[in-house]
Amino acid sequence: MRMAGPPVLPPPRPVVDAAAEVAAVGKALAAVAADLDRRAAAASGEASEILEALAMMAGDPMLLEEAEQRAEAGADAAHALDGAFAGHREALAALGGYLAERAADLDDLRHRAVAYALDLPMPGLPDPGHPYVLAAADLSPADTAGLGPDVLALITERGGPTSHTAILARGRGLPAVVACAGVMDVPDGTVVGVDGGTGEITIGLTDEEAAAVGEGDRAERARLAASAGPGRTADGHPVKLLLNIGSAGDLRPGAEGVGLFRTEFLFLDRTGAPSFEEQVAAYAEVFEQAEEVIVRTLDAGTDKPLPFLGLPEEQNPALGVRGLRVDRLLPEVLDTQLDAIAEAARATGTQAWVMAPMVTTPAEAAGFARRARARGIAKVGAMVEVPAAALRAAALLREMDFLSIGTNDLAQYTFAADRQHPDLADLLDPGQPALLALVAMCAEAGRAAGKPVGVCGEAAGDPRLAPLLVGLGVTSLSMAPVSVPAVRTALAARTLAECADAARSALI
Repeated sequence: MRMAGPPVLPPPRPVVDAAAEVAAVGKALAAVAADLDRRAAAASGEASEILEALAMMAGDPMLLEEAEQRAEAGADAAHALDGAFAGHREALAALGGYLAERAADLDDLRHRAVAYALDLPMPGLPDPGHPYVLAAADLSPADTAGLGPDVLALITERGGPTSHTAILARGRGLPAVVACAGVMDVPDGTVVGVDGGTGEITIGLTDEEAAAVGEGDRAERARLAASAGPGRTADGHPVKLLLNIGSAGDLRPGAEGVGLFRTEFLFLDRTGAPSFEEQVAAYAEVFEQAEEVIVRTLDAGTDKPLPFLGLPEEQNPALGVRGLRVDRLLPEVLDTQLDAIAEAARATGTQAWVMAPMVTTPAEAAGFARRARARGIAKVGAMVEVPAAALRAAALLREMDFLSIGTNDLAQYTFAADRQHPDLADLLDPGQPALLALVAMCAEAGRAAGKPVGVCGEAAGDPRLAPLLVGLGVTSLSMAPVSVPAVRTALAARTLAECADAARSALI
């Protein structure tokens, strides 16, 4: 079924009571924020955090002020809201990268607010009363987080392979295909098959073909559900299977720990930094529930909207002050976070592993390691997200205890391809030989140093790529909880020698 489009904005109407329009603007934004807060309370983990962040965007005082000014100047409430959102969207889109994606989030909030002002139902998902495949021009994180059990798969015309929508869908185990041009031209009621692994969509299935697809899916889910135990190849070579999480709410049984704790969700869309005590509580909650946790310090900058940092605008945020580079301008942010991680580890008796994002040089690695170890943090590592770090992996490991390869950003910087761009998905494929060669370089450096090297990008959760990564020498794979059974099964079907053979072939 196709998702309904945004509300149609009627021609401007004469305003006789500007105060009433100002009040209507405030009510509309408050209603949108309240609806998102309600949905956040009903969700959990990363989905809940994203919904909360969107609710904060709807409650942005600057957005409200601009819309009220437009109403005071004579615009009706719907047009005042439309103009205010348009101005904010243009400012974000001009920054490119991650902020351009957040501009798309503003579109969703605009549609909801305008619909409320026009006394129309807020845009939402179809509810036909039976299972269906959802087709949409694009899908906001709010709608993706709110998908019910009737949605069998997701297809969108826009979006990139590592967009919020794609990642949230994968995290829920939903087959998802993004950047599928023309899907909105497929009539409602058409029976389709969706393969989220290959990106293949089959249109016009017969009843028999649809039944066979459904039976195959159920059989595969049952087979994966039987998977249990630690990660191993067929000949017993251990490979740690870890989780990517944003908070304790994302933790699930069946993995061997946490390979990527994205702490930026604690900071997202706040007007002030979370306090030391607040950070200690959030980190301790995770430490208490997982045996091994790798914490990534704040991955932020002008490519990610953290207003309280007050960072200057940049023409090319993806190549600017982000990740560990924020420390150049605001060292107190990292100091507080390291203090909080260390205190949470002491309070829970946990040995925390901590890594910095966007490490580029051995000097950066050494500086971060000194500061972390000065606080009693014993295991210190670096994310490998830029080719310079991969090329100097051996030098990084002279300063660090481990490396974790973020294939999403590493692909973006290796191929000079925006990871959100829907037309560049082939360049962002983590199976590209050039990217695998960088992974191999890091793994070889880890073997020589006797130190672990993991992968925590989307490639780690792909059962077709996981054996290649293990064959290259990767020691752990960190992924969304739903991906663990398929990866465990894929590794168990191959010996280490077979994984190595496949890796050598992939490098050609």
